[in-house]
Amino acid sequence: MTKSRVAVDVGGTFTDVCIMDEDTGEIRIEKTPSTPDDPMRAIMNGVADSKVNLADVTMFSHGTTVATNALITRKLPRTAMICTEGFRDVVEIRRSNKEDLWDTYKDVAKPYIPRRDRLTVKERIDAEGKILQELDEKEARKVAEILKKRDVKAIAVCFINSYVNGQNERRMKEILAEVMPGVHVSISSQIMPEIFEHERFSTTMVNAAVSPVVVDYVSRLSDKLQEGGYTRDLLLLHTGGGVMTPASVKDFAARLAGSGIAAGAIASRFIGNLCGFENSIGFDMGGTSTDVSLAHHGEPIMTKDWYIEFGYPIRFPSIEVLTIGAGGGSLAWKDEGGSLRNGPQSAGAYPGPACYANGNEVATNSDANLVLGRLGTSLAGGEITLDPKLAEAAVRDTVAEPFGMELHEAAEAIIDVANANMANAVRLLSITRGHDPRDFALVAFGGAGALHGAEVAKELSIPVVIVPPNPGVTSAMGCLLVDIQHDFSDSFMADAASTDPKDLEAAFQKIEAEAVERLRHEGVAPENTVLQRTTEMMYQGQWRSLAVSTPSKVTSTEDLIAGFHEQHEREYNFRREDAPVSIFRVGVKATGVVPKAELPKYEVVENTPKPATQRDVWFDGKCCKADVYDREDFKAGAQFSGPAIVEQVDSTVVVPPNTTATVDQYMNILIRWRAEA
Repeated sequence: MTKSRVAVDVGGTFTDVCIMDEDTGEIRIEKTPSTPDDPMRAIMNGVADSKVNLADVTMFSHGTTVATNALITRKLPRTAMICTEGFRDVVEIRRSNKEDLWDTYKDVAKPYIPRRDRLTVKERIDAEGKILQELDEKEARKVAEILKKRDVKAIAVCFINSYVNGQNERRMKEILAEVMPGVHVSISSQIMPEIFEHERFSTTMVNAAVSPVVVDYVSRLSDKLQEGGYTRDLLLLHTGGGVMTPASVKDFAARLAGSGIAAGAIASRFIGNLCGFENSIGFDMGGTSTDVSLAHHGEPIMTKDWYIEFGYPIRFPSIEVLTIGAGGGSLAWKDEGGSLRNGPQSAGAYPGPACYANGNEVATNSDANLVLGRLGTSLAGGEITLDPKLAEAAVRDTVAEPFGMELHEAAEAIIDVANANMANAVRLLSITRGHDPRDFALVAFGGAGALHGAEVAKELSIPVVIVPPNPGVTSAMGCLLVDIQHDFSDSFMADAASTDPKDLEAAFQKIEAEAVERLRHEGVAPENTVLQRTTEMMYQGQWRSLAVSTPSKVTSTEDLIAGFHEQHEREYNFRREDAPVSIFRVGVKATGVVPKAELPKYEVVENTPKPATQRDVWFDGKCCKADVYDREDFKAGAQFSGPAIVEQVDSTVVVPPNTTATVDQYMNILIRWRAEA
């Protein structure tokens, strides 16, 4: 029997199923409408429609938005927090800052756990890990009984200085398990063992709050897949760019809070490298939002400073992705100052754009593209038929008449505003971080990415745009390109120059043992286990650290200090050789390598494809005849020029005037602007 791998990406509008043949690398796709009330239904619908036999599936990987949506909508089970006496308000005091410092009337959102459910117990550990006061077990049991009466479903245990000694937290967890069997308990010394109380408390709070939701969802989906014949572990993509099994989800549920958007970043980096571009920008535009990511020298940009809602950081390592409210369903509107705006409001999966004929009468980006001829009258292989008259009426009523514009001028204005918004997002992730967009390729994917990619690239002077073979399911494909991965860390606060290398080596070996055990528990063989060390360091007096790559055996700290100086100069453009350096934390990235099927490669022969038809398309205020191609007719080596439209089941590619396009050996379309453009 043919063995296959299946990846699923749940979007706001469509759920994408990507099936890869293990032997040939051939990919086939299935798109089905998302079911926001229960994403699992759309997943099983897509699997059923794709006719895949789950008994023949060797890997099922999934990027989920369940945790993200639960946090955004705050549809969370009742969660409590137990803190050291006097510290129940750490998560509410936060850093005493605001997202918009000068907006007097805009308050930071309330914590995910209200004050009445943040209780305290007597216990105390000092900064060196010495227990000053044992956990008051009588008081701890009293608190547990109170939370049991309140029918709390999850609990975060956050004690002061537990990052250096978690003994009291572990005992509190044992007591909770005795009094409240089955309750989800997250302890900060396990979730995020670092010194900063707010970040540690916040991450643990988020982890506890989403645990019941995520664990329930993962359990139900695993059971459904097993009923269908799937015999392996369900793999879930996490924010760090790897996958985790249901066994790890129970402990680290918050790692899935950015699961869905990480898949696109992984896929865009892979495709960029495949096409010979180590520097690439991922441009994932769907129906509701656009996700922008960046890879430099073949590696993704990572961050620990991220959140779903401002003020409540999630400190797990994450691929840095910037998300803005710009998608095919983004609504055009007129602001109080009389300016045209685009998004972040969206028509969503239902009713969708006006041309879907589901009752929406406000113009969207999809309606504007349809009016301009850039979008055809059907989507998803004919499953969705678009009504041009409804699109014209929406553009006319929403923009043309209020702004005194001609119909096509109004439609182009909608697209121009959307493109400007997305170009600004790319600038934020590139130029403001010291990267020149002209040194990058733009990988355009998602259902609408290829419609806008070329014009966004022109706005930023990006020389080449890469459109993958299946842009609409590229994020799903990203789930097939990852390994099982976990990040472990432990505090190690010391002066770098005077640190005994043996002590540092012992600290690494301690967390490596934990990492190896976790991968073993997930079925990873020793020969497929890869451990990468980092030492987080800073100049004494600083509070921001840099992660320095560390050898597999530490024999001296001199090389680490030299590496820190070099990295600090690269990041901040200066170094202080005479300043003492501190070690802050040791970390290990544990990877369980998963065998990957290779994408099919075709012989390149220069050829000129024949268009299936022509149609009127508007660019820069002018109507022109554009060749319309069926992407299935392309062969490797095909060359053609704009204006042209390339249609396929999962997306539409716009090739503007003054551009040339070629098809490479992996069937990617590479669009380049001519010099005069």
